[in-house]
Amino acid sequence: MSTARTSARQLGVAIRAVAVLTLALGLVYPLAVTGIGQAVAHSQANGSPVSADGTTIGSALIGQDFTDDDGAALPQWFQSRPSAAGDGYDGGASSGSNLGPTNPDLAAAIEERQLAVAELEGVSPDEVPADAVTASSSGLDPHISPAYARLQVNRVAAERGLDPDEVLALVESAVQGRAGGVLGEPVVNVLKLNFALSELDT
Repeated sequence: MSTARTSARQLGVAIRAVAVLTLALGLVYPLAVTGIGQAVAHSQANGSPVSADGTTIGSALIGQDFTDDDGAALPQWFQSRPSAAGDGYDGGASSGSNLGPTNPDLAAAIEERQLAVAELEGVSPDEVPADAVTASSSGLDPHISPAYARLQVNRVAAERGLDPDEVLALVESAVQGRAGGVLGEPVVNVLKLNFALSELDT
């Protein structure tokens, strides 16, 4: 067999292989994975959107700031934990502070946050939970601890003219248990909690 015919045959095999693999990996596989995702975990596959009156107000998977343009906490809302992602909860800049526990800058930032939260909530700095003053490793965690949510009840209730017991009941109903009953710690999704809070006013 001539060299030309051998080369032509090899080229034909290569072209067919590329076509088959392109079809399988570029079309069939993505469609199959998308279909499975939509069937098994529809909400998560679509970004776990949270909607109000037909308008998407955020994702249950990504935290948000509830602050004004100057970064001050809006007292009528439950507050999220700090974020080191970009300017705060920036999905395009997910990251932690990368500062170790003995770093003096981190220690100073935590002390400053602790005093700010204590002043906002009208409590002693010793009563401020750790997640109120530390960012998550991703900077996008949408959750806070039940302890931090409960700490904010009196302030939110006073700002909205609501019964603190009613707001506390809302917090307790928003507590999500450990995954599978064993993994992680109980948490509260801040966006979902604030959405439920807004429903009390309607």
